[in-house]
Amino acid sequence: MSRLDLSTHVVSLTAALCDLESVSGNEEVLADAVEEALGALPHLSVTRDGNTVIARTDLGRPERVVLAGHLDTVPLTTPPNLPTRREGDELVGRGTVDMKGGVAVQLRIAAAVAEPSRDVTFVFYDCEEVESERNGLARVGRNRPELLEADFAVLLEPTDGGIEGGCKGTIRVEVTARGKAAHSARPWNGVNAIHEAHAILGRLTAYEAQTVEVDGLDYHEALNAVGIRGGIAGNVIPDECVVVVNYRFAPSMTSAEAEEHLRELFEGYDVRVTDTADGARPGLQLPAAKAFVDALAVPVTAKEGWTDVARFSALGIPAVNFGPGDPNLAHHDDERVPVQQLVDAEAALLRWLA
Repeated sequence: MSRLDLSTHVVSLTAALCDLESVSGNEEVLADAVEEALGALPHLSVTRDGNTVIARTDLGRPERVVLAGHLDTVPLTTPPNLPTRREGDELVGRGTVDMKGGVAVQLRIAAAVAEPSRDVTFVFYDCEEVESERNGLARVGRNRPELLEADFAVLLEPTDGGIEGGCKGTIRVEVTARGKAAHSARPWNGVNAIHEAHAILGRLTAYEAQTVEVDGLDYHEALNAVGIRGGIAGNVIPDECVVVVNYRFAPSMTSAEAEEHLRELFEGYDVRVTDTADGARPGLQLPAAKAFVDALAVPVTAKEGWTDVARFSALGIPAVNFGPGDPNLAHHDDERVPVQQLVDAEAALLRWLA
């Protein structure tokens, strides 16, 4: 079995975690190593659910917080971007940003802080980078929600060392323009649905995206066409054209409200929802969140994308994103993290919990 030394420096631990390849669906070896390392710590009780490992302190503190991170990565490149290597002040390799740097910080805190100021639940879960049905955090939330009960959660996704509160929701719809099929040599016998789709695109172009303040943070909504399809042959006037639209909305809005908004915007056209996920309010006005922000003393902004903090929000747990690494480099072939951000992230959580 591969072994992890949680007493080693956070940069070395990040490299060790990354070098245990764990592309989504192949997390077992890494999960075994994490479970073994945490199981050796007497101040933690450890639970395993598939390839998700959960470790908890039980000190009777009046507040419980969650530190969560996923063990999987997107696939390696060809040739593989592992093992990790050091280039100047950066650690380079698959997972250094998304998000084994954050996982290393979690593990270092778990080992170093036997009596934290709050009870802590550490969650290391599988299958974040693939379809939602396989997500380990979602699975535990469905099957063992009591293991995730807390007053506040921190997801150690890469944030460039700042705090990103909550996350936006997302909904994807198909907006369909109808026409009448005909031979392209005699178009007057039909109605061209692709031409009709220009009205749908016009509404998108004219749309004025709003900036919405939620719990003191500004979220910028975004509405875009992300796909279009139509036509069955080069000599047929198409009778259908489908525009795929993605709407990213502030967490003050529910997915049902977002759907209603899109149906109003595209009135007169068929609108079919294909995917949706609620966002997460950051809850920065709550005592647990305020204490976190005050202790870390780093910049706080809104999370403009969607992350698993929304899964905590669905359980009634306010959550933020905080972790080392530039999120713009996640999934890049030359993924790399400044080593100082690893050190600083560990120090920040020590200020909060030690």
